[in-house]
Amino acid sequence: MSNPGEADLTPIQSVSDLAGWFAAGSKPREAWRVGTEHEKIGFYREGFAPPPYEPQGICALLDGLAARGWERIEDAGKLIGLKRGEASVSLEPGGQFELSGAPVSTIAETEAELDDHLRDLREVAEPLGIGFAGIGFHPLATREAMPWMPKTRYAIMRNYMPRVGDMGLDMMLRTATVQANLDFGDEADMVQKLRVSLALQPLATALFANSPFREGEPTEYRTLRGQVWSRTDPDRTGIPAVAFEDGFGFERFADWVLDVPMYFIMRDGRFVDATGNTFREFMARGLPGDPSVRATMGDWADHVTTVFTDVRLKRFLEMRGSDMGSAEMVCALPAFWVGLLYDDAAQKAAARLVRGWSVAQMQALRADVPRRALDATIGGATLREVARDVLTISREGLRARGQGEERFLEPLERIVASGETQADRWLRLNTESWEGDVSRVFEAAAL
Repeated sequence: MSNPGEADLTPIQSVSDLAGWFAAGSKPREAWRVGTEHEKIGFYREGFAPPPYEPQGICALLDGLAARGWERIEDAGKLIGLKRGEASVSLEPGGQFELSGAPVSTIAETEAELDDHLRDLREVAEPLGIGFAGIGFHPLATREAMPWMPKTRYAIMRNYMPRVGDMGLDMMLRTATVQANLDFGDEADMVQKLRVSLALQPLATALFANSPFREGEPTEYRTLRGQVWSRTDPDRTGIPAVAFEDGFGFERFADWVLDVPMYFIMRDGRFVDATGNTFREFMARGLPGDPSVRATMGDWADHVTTVFTDVRLKRFLEMRGSDMGSAEMVCALPAFWVGLLYDDAAQKAAARLVRGWSVAQMQALRADVPRRALDATIGGATLREVARDVLTISREGLRARGQGEERFLEPLERIVASGETQADRWLRLNTESWEGDVSRVFEAAAL
């Protein structure tokens, strides 16, 4: 979850203002960029315990990176993030270390940014005895053993999550993702991209499945992270049916987000608990206990960040369905989506491929993927079969860009050719080589 932004105190006059906030993200094609975010699971190399905030833990890592030219971000006097240009480093609740990369023009720039970040992070982390693994769920630690980072808003979410799902705290503390952010041209382009990417998000979840272990044991899931998200908070997660309704656009989405329960607002530099209310109620009546506190556009921007759909519309589109993985898989994710969505012919081909899928089928597929990954089926075909067609479309879309970015799809093509996801590989190694010692995944998945 990203660091808080600057508050916009502009009063909200109508739902049209909220729709306009999304519409302001529209960009001409020549301005389209791609951003990549990735969360890494930290561990002490001796004993594999998750690093606490301090001492000799996450705060020290942030301090070390800050000395390399990053601006410090603090919350109640605690260092909780860094910023440099359009990139930022932030902390997930359990200390997962996230880079929100700058928007770039090519996947090669994403690769260079990732290489630089991992090099700097290793140099800072090694003297502390800390390593990082590219995996989607902490394979050893119990929920109770995970540290909590000192972000004020996490305390609000920590209290709220158990009210709405039985795995929300696991989502906060023990999961890690890789995410790609893409631009849209106008409302019609947004709608097409959102629908295609929501339909294909379960496929991405399957291709990137990389979390088969929990508390030192194999589970029935290839992506335990995917299962956790299905049991986190039904009010704000999943595949929203509204996106496929006739007439869907910025205003209809804003109207839907108005009824998502709130977590917080920020006033005078601090987070204020706003749970128990929808944003629509906040607009109508002000903050409970203090009706003089009225909704602003800054509150809206913060509220949108608490919508956790599989694809999230902000002033760009966030592809949120994938487990964190190896460095080459981090680069594969933006390549996959750019190939499908930034070339007109590829986007139309992808739309044709999913046109016959109903929302109910997509939602059922999403529920099936955590266990079965590429063996899950839709419309009589396995996702492995669907993936062959989708990767062909993506490769052609990348080829049309003329940047040589097709090479970044190679790890996905190997997964489809073999049928073995990252999770399947770890399960195989655990049986064949590790003798059931799941801790060996830390070394195998080290970044």
